Amino acid sequence: MPFAALDPVDPLNLEALFTDEERAVRDTVRQYLDDKVEPHIADWFESGELPNLPELAREFGKMGLLGMHLEGYGCAGMSARAYGIACRELEATDSGLRSFVSVQGSLAMFAIHRFGSEEQKQEWLPRMAEGEAIGCFGLTEPDHGSDPSSMTTRARRDGDDWILDGRKMWITNGSVAAVAVVWAQTEDGVRGFVVPTDTPGFSAPLIKHKMSLRASVTSELVLDGVRLPASAQLPAARGVGAPLTCLNEARYGIVWGVTGAARSAWQAAADYAGQREQFGKPIAAFQLTQQKLVDMALELHKATLTALRLADLKDSPAGVHPAQISFGKLNNVREAIEICRTARTILGANGISLEYPVIRHANNLESVLTYEGTTEMHTLALGQALTGHAAFR
Repeated sequence: MPFAALDPVDPLNLEALFTDEERAVRDTVRQYLDDKVEPHIADWFESGELPNLPELAREFGKMGLLGMHLEGYGCAGMSARAYGIACRELEATDSGLRSFVSVQGSLAMFAIHRFGSEEQKQEWLPRMAEGEAIGCFGLTEPDHGSDPSSMTTRARRDGDDWILDGRKMWITNGSVAAVAVVWAQTEDGVRGFVVPTDTPGFSAPLIKHKMSLRASVTSELVLDGVRLPASAQLPAARGVGAPLTCLNEARYGIVWGVTGAARSAWQAAADYAGQREQFGKPIAAFQLTQQKLVDMALELHKATLTALRLADLKDSPAGVHPAQISFGKLNNVREAIEICRTARTILGANGISLEYPVIRHANNLESVLTYEGTTEMHTLALGQALTGHAAFR
């Protein structure tokens, strides 16, 4: 009995694990990005801008990508697998696009959906799902990243109002957002607030001079005496566990997204190796190049299997444990960045050119390696889960 042909792009035939609906999500997102974004993304990265973000947001809204795993309020209510597959396609084009969707849906929208009042949900979620209102998520500070419980942003009572003072740093979407979910210390611990960005005292200066995530809007949030009504507080958000719950949602999208960046780099390297000739034959015919391509493919598809397993856990009644998300984030980002670096060596000097996607993905993944939990923090979180001993302090 003859074997079925092996697809070099999908050697484990993972395609067979997807439903028709999941393939439709993949194909719709991929087609839009191929037509509208791929021709421009290298130029946007080089110029350090995402010039048509409002238009992109509306198009993503039409495709149901914004808050697509949330229920109601105009959200698509799709499965974790469908959302992950969309993240993979977005990051195959650029990490900045997946970051925008993650921050919009899994941080800002999720925080309002999970912890907000009905009034807050009705006011913001439908517009955010449509891409008409962009959101951001203010947790990280200039001096406090991995230890958010030490944040210095403060919210104090003034009659029935709240007054917010502080700074947030490295905030995706900040300069273009209509609403910011801001976390602050209060007399009763960490609380979340829904802050319209036109509130007096709020500003979001753009962060420039980045060498990573250049096709993405990154900002500082400045809160100088921002006065908010009592209704701005997220009523169900109590303690630092609330923002950490939001971060787990975003980390799940990263687990999937980075497999897209890795796939793009692997494909570029495989195509290049088949065309580039040295010593009278394509470099794909040399053992060392084949070893690189094989090792990259092994790690890429193991990472995809990890993402699929976490998707099934997330869609199950029991849900997915935060340590399992750390498992995926730690492994998949680490392997994706190594795949991009190896792909760069196959392309040689061309590997540093924006004519190819490899160096752009590698640079972007340097940010993804750090945000939503550094390698060190996920290692310690997983270490605690495996040993029962906390080693954070």
